[in-house]
This record gives sequence, structure tokens and C-alpha cells, in this order.
Amino acid sequence: MPQDLNILIVDDHPMTINGYINVLSDEKFEGYNLVFSKALDCEQAYNLITESNNKGTPFNVAYLDLSLPPYPAQNIYSGLDLGVLLRKAVPDCTIIILTMHSEAPLIDRLIKEINPQGILCKSDIDIDEFLNAFKIIFSGDNYLSSKIVKSLKEKVFENYNLDKYDKQILMRLSEGISTKNIPNYVPLSLTAIEKRKARMKNMLLQGRGGDDHELVEAIKKIGFI
Repeated sequence: MPQDLNILIVDDHPMTINGYINVLSDEKFEGYNLVFSKALDCEQAYNLITESNNKGTPFNVAYLDLSLPPYPAQNIYSGLDLGVLLRKAVPDCTIIILTMHSEAPLIDRLIKEINPQGILCKSDIDIDEFLNAFKIIFSGDNYLSSKIVKSLKEKVFENYNLDKYDKQILMRLSEGISTKNIPNYVPLSLTAIEKRKARMKNMLLQGRGGDDHELVEAIKKIGFI
């Protein structure tokens, strides 16, 4: 017998909610029966989360738009506040954020305060990517749409004070190109490239030295490549 998968979708546009439901409903998820709940504002969402917990049928998945009519009585002013509430109330809930914004400070805050399994920039996705993102998240992986990834990468470069030439050097190293050949791809002298590599190793490898492979692995871990 199929297991119910309780999905909450919160957005202040009814047609958008119905579109999400139609896309997901058209797909078959073996062993699961998708059960949808809809909310148009923070108050409706708060009540649904509370009621589902009281009934012993907490939400398994929640899609949360960030820009929503607030619920001041419970100090809930956005989808971010709803996400914090939901993460505390149902720690195992799969939370997927939907937003028109991709600014790095916002993404940082979402990750720190909610740690969602997915963040999708609305201007960044179509029906196919929306469905593909759900399948990837449903399989147990996290998913960030391309604008979100780009924003995080730019934030990494700001944090480490890296510029476009540093980026090009790291990309060439990740492709297996030896340092002596990088001047063929980057408009810098070999000496300048070596100095930049040394500076990046000092920052990214915390002053412990290391070879090019370790430098590439370090930059991969922080999500640049």
C-alpha cells in the first residue's frame, strides 16, 4: 500500500501553487501517494503546520516562498521565518525554498538558519528543472539552482579576496593543466601565476603548504568548482 507523502506548498499566488501541484502530480513516485496542502500566507501556513503536527501527520516536504503576507501575532514575517519554525517543529522535513532573490547574504542566512535541502531561484527554473530538482532532492541529495550556485561562488571569492585571474588559474589546474602551461590560457607570466598560487595555498590550505591537487580539492570543498 502506498505511503502518504505530505507536501506543503506556500505561495501567495494560487495559480503558482496549482502549477507546482500539477507538475508533481503528473509524475509517478513508486510507493508514495502525494498529499498536498496549500497556504497563501504565513498565518495559513502556521496553522497547517501546527494542525498536521497535532494530528501526528507532520509534513514530509515543504515548498516555501520567501515573500509572503506576514503573521505578526506569531512573529512570522516571511518564508524564512516559516522555515525556521518548520525546522524546529519537524526536523526531518525536506524544506525547499523558492525565491526571486539570489543575493549571497540572503542565501547564507537561509543555509545557516534553515539548512534547506533545496533553494530555487524562481527566475532560474522552468517546469522541467522544477521537477528534476524535486527528484534529486527526493533521492536524498541537495539541489541549488544555477543563480544560487553562482551567488555562492561569488561570495567565496569575496571572502578569500580572489579575482578573475585567480579563478582562471584554479579552473585550469582543475582541468589537469600544469602550471608551466597556464600562461597559454591566462594573460599572466609564469612568475605571477606561481605567486598567486602560493598566496591561494596560504589562504585555502591554512599556511600548511601542499601541492596543486590539494589546492584544487580545497576549492572544491568550498563549492567553487
